[in-house]
Amino acid sequence: MPMPPRPDRRTALRLGGWTMAAAVLAGCTGGPAPRPATAPAPGLRPVANPAYDAWVAAFRARARAGGISTATLGRAFRGAGYLPGVIERDRAQTETTRTLEDYLAITAHDGKVRDGRAALARHRPLLRELEAQYGVPAAVIAAIWGMESNYGARRGDIPVISATSTLAFDGRRGAFFEKQLVAALRILQRGDVGAAGLVGSWAGAMGHTQFIPTTYQAYAVDFRGDGRRDIWSEDPTDALASAAAYLSKSGWRRGQSWGLEVRAPEGLAAGGRRDADAWGASGVRPARGGALPGGTARLLRPQGTRGPAFLAYGNFDVILRYNNSTKYGIGVGHLSDRIAGGGPLVTDFPPDIHGLTLGDRKRLQQRLNAAGFDAGTPDGVLGKKTEAAIRAFQRARGLPVTGTPSAALLAQL
Repeated sequence: MPMPPRPDRRTALRLGGWTMAAAVLAGCTGGPAPRPATAPAPGLRPVANPAYDAWVAAFRARARAGGISTATLGRAFRGAGYLPGVIERDRAQTETTRTLEDYLAITAHDGKVRDGRAALARHRPLLRELEAQYGVPAAVIAAIWGMESNYGARRGDIPVISATSTLAFDGRRGAFFEKQLVAALRILQRGDVGAAGLVGSWAGAMGHTQFIPTTYQAYAVDFRGDGRRDIWSEDPTDALASAAAYLSKSGWRRGQSWGLEVRAPEGLAAGGRRDADAWGASGVRPARGGALPGGTARLLRPQGTRGPAFLAYGNFDVILRYNNSTKYGIGVGHLSDRIAGGGPLVTDFPPDIHGLTLGDRKRLQQRLNAAGFDAGTPDGVLGKKTEAAIRAFQRARGLPVTGTPSAALLAQL
């Protein structure tokens, strides 16, 4: 999800796959029709909350004073309400401890690459048009799309007015979410979408490219000139154009790479900004051979000297304007390279804290599944489901129940 325009700062809000029906609100005008309704996830159906109702009443006065019409407020809040599940998800956020290896296994796996290449082929004329206009490579736009909504498959269907008003009322980040709520009301008032179609993630990120309302207000594009900036419907044109416009206005340099995987001397420290010639003189070489691209770059070693290293150029920092996470930046860059036809990383990641490689972890999950202990998809990313499967296996075999993976456990399976 892109950062809002300055001086706001992006918060760490991600689409987590929470589902809710797009509420059929009376009185909506224009915009795409909502997608077929599904059963709301627990906590994502409005519930009675007198304190929230009082907050909304006071907010309506502030919104009217800020130029939001009474009619817009009526359409927006008809059917909206307090969503306790949104607060639960907000409280559950924790700083990720996943390694880059795990992150890429989740976000840039072979299936995501395959789907990205298909999306690039399917929308090639549009993406090439966007590349020509904004200077952002088609594969980078496709990678952003893949990272943000799995190429449109996970756009979110929680009513944005309910979500942002719930979070604004809650107060933990009240000022930020009140800005998002006001911006969402301006979207409705402008007519870009109707109230029933104004849906997104639990934190208000919307559409194919997961724009929060303030970022939408500043950067969304009506690329075909039909009078609406539509990032919600099945047609991704405006959403992809908006992402390209955002990156372009954030400083994307036409013709420059985001970066590349390199080999670097073990004693060479990460960080710092040097000209490519200086990095070359220090022993840095492209992992796949050839010459380093020109320009100023910094060395990244996300998992230390034993894992893959990268040179990150200025466009990498532009990607970070979308999501200020080094893992995200590398994820988008690497996924874009793969979508464009490139291969996997050359350098292997080191074994994890349990002494297991990614291949070991996949085999562990496969063998647990084969033995009747559900470890989920054998992707090598060990989460709660794999831990529960290990515990169940250990319990069934009369072993100490730790839930901890190990080479010895793998050998027992």
